[in-house]
Amino acid sequence: MIVVPTDPLWHHVGDAAAWMAAAIGGRWVYRRRRPAVEALAARTTPGYFLSLALGAVAGAWLFGSLNLRAPSHSIAGALAGAIAGVELWKWRHGVRGSTGGPFVVPLCLGIIVGRWGCLFAGLPDATFGIPTGLPWGVDLGDGIARQPVQIYESLAMLLFLLAYRSALRQERPWAVQHGFHAFVLAYAVQRFVWEFLKPYPSLVFSLNLFHLLMIGLAAYALVWIARSRRL
Repeated sequence: MIVVPTDPLWHHVGDAAAWMAAAIGGRWVYRRRRPAVEALAARTTPGYFLSLALGAVAGAWLFGSLNLRAPSHSIAGALAGAIAGVELWKWRHGVRGSTGGPFVVPLCLGIIVGRWGCLFAGLPDATFGIPTGLPWGVDLGDGIARQPVQIYESLAMLLFLLAYRSALRQERPWAVQHGFHAFVLAYAVQRFVWEFLKPYPSLVFSLNLFHLLMIGLAAYALVWIARSRRL
């Protein structure tokens, strides 16, 4: 068992570090993938980003609070809310096709870094795993070895980011044309798996709220990828 020094304040440190990592990722995208950034700017207005931000905030607090039955927020909910806000804006303004490619690297980096803040925030963060007998179980202050689900998610998204970067360099169609939806699908699949290792209340059989949300996100990604191939 690995004893982790925890403090709720680390959640805020993790959030700040995640935003910094996302900003660095955004700068990389601007410098290395400028045509994609310019294409996004040409197809959108400030209302696009306002819809994205409002959707993310609403989704984060809605799903986080529903899951814990108390005021809280969630990165999964923020992603779902941002997607809903953007897709509504696109529908109202007649914008077709994917616009999320430039956000993939910043989002990945934000999740990779931010999840470590959740880990060091300890039990009050309510993102801990179920008890385990595995040697890498983490003690977050209660003397119980738990699944380090935060680390699992961080490493899973790091692996996706490395694969995505490699595919971009090789101009692979899935990364160039469907990068955002590939990101959503990868996030949904790995998060669906880790949810079985969390003590959240079940809603349908053994599935919790985030299981159902991940099914929805995966369906969204697969439908977009299939539809894009038919166009």
